[in-house]
Amino acid sequence: MINLPLIHKGKVRDVYQIDDKRLLMVASDRLSAFDVVLPDTIPNKGALLTQISNFWFAQSQDIIANHLTHTPVQEVIIGADKDLIKRAVVVKKLKALPVEAIVRGYIIGSGWKDYQQTGQICGIDLPKGLQQAQKLDQVIFTPSSKAAVGDHDENISFDRMIELVGVDLAKQIKQVSLKLYQMAAQHAEKNGIIIADTKFEFGLDENDNLVLMDEILTPDSSRFWNKENYQIGTSPESYDKQFVRDYLETLDWDKTAPGPKVPKEVIEATAAKYHEAYELITGERFV
Repeated sequence: MINLPLIHKGKVRDVYQIDDKRLLMVASDRLSAFDVVLPDTIPNKGALLTQISNFWFAQSQDIIANHLTHTPVQEVIIGADKDLIKRAVVVKKLKALPVEAIVRGYIIGSGWKDYQQTGQICGIDLPKGLQQAQKLDQVIFTPSSKAAVGDHDENISFDRMIELVGVDLAKQIKQVSLKLYQMAAQHAEKNGIIIADTKFEFGLDENDNLVLMDEILTPDSSRFWNKENYQIGTSPESYDKQFVRDYLETLDWDKTAPGPKVPKEVIEATAAKYHEAYELITGERFV
């Protein structure tokens, strides 16, 4: 039982107030797709996402500071069970910035649809003749504005991002995001995973320093592909909730709440992918 004030309930994460400087962030097993929270859950998803994020936060400390305080959960929640300890982190209270930093190394998803219609992704011109899932010659940065629960995030131009956060911060976020992606992509590829794209979120600390926050480089915030099965011109096998998305695309559903039920076999296949991604990235088995 978490006896702290709940200050934010997101699609997947719940945030509790500890004191003026710290928050408890708890990743749930909730499942969202197309920005809608579905009625079913993925077993151990919250713990897997938290532990994958923690792995990447440790790997990226030389690039940028992050929100972790390294205070043990059991110091804040007396009697916290093992499940909560694996799903929760004590983090610094930050001023969240109103943008998401999206980095794309391959052309897929909404970027592929955009390219087919315009020859661009989010206003960035790309060479002619690219195929679905093709690696881009140069990694691109395509920010979006943050949406409230139930709304869809909106792609924005870099100029619009400058209007929202200022030129210096926008440039810093872009530079840091590209460095984070390059670091992670190299590590993942050595271990059999292609990171096609990912998103980062940032906040400012009490001294207005940029800090990496929320989750990073998980199957929920990124597209992870199996390197072995990867083929240009296809929609590659994914380590994320693509099983769920593919199932939902077969339904007569308008992608607004409430979301439909998801069959047990789709849930189990998705859970297996989260486990596999964790083990390939961290080199450890999930207990």
